[in-house]
Amino acid sequence: MALSLRRANAVKDALVREGVPAQAITVIGMGEKGLLVQTGDGVREPQNRRVEIVIQ
Repeated sequence: MALSLRRANAVKDALVREGVPAQAITVIGMGEKGLLVQTGDGVREPQNRRVEIVIQ
């Protein structure tokens, strides 16, 4: 979960540096709850290392 939040916050920081208002960004870490590809414990899956950006 901590890694997920660090990854999401790194993307937020990059967007803020590019001029997106910080208050317009919501950061949610999904950890193992939001896997794209289900894997066993300790199995690395590159597709699960992602950030999703939703524009509304």
